[in-house]
Amino acid sequence: MDNTKVKKDIINRLKTIKGHIHGIEKMIEDGKECHEILIQINAIKSSVEKVGLLIIEDNAKECLIKDNLSVEEVEDIVKTIIKFMK
Repeated sequence: MDNTKVKKDIINRLKTIKGHIHGIEKMIEDGKECHEILIQINAIKSSVEKVGLLIIEDNAKECLIKDNLSVEEVEDIVKTIIKFMK
């Protein structure tokens, strides 16, 4: 991952996710309602998916820009995407 802008975006998103996790810990300690906690957990899941998609997109762009990709390289890209999507 060489794109500094993408790296910065990913790091910022991960820091935000850490903050949300800390918030959920506090919600549990404070005895908040289950549905409130689950809403925050869902937000974290969505954020993690976005980070994963950013990483996949950046990696795919780097790989696809290279000339003469081998069949194995294309298969590796596809396998990575499939693993993430499961």
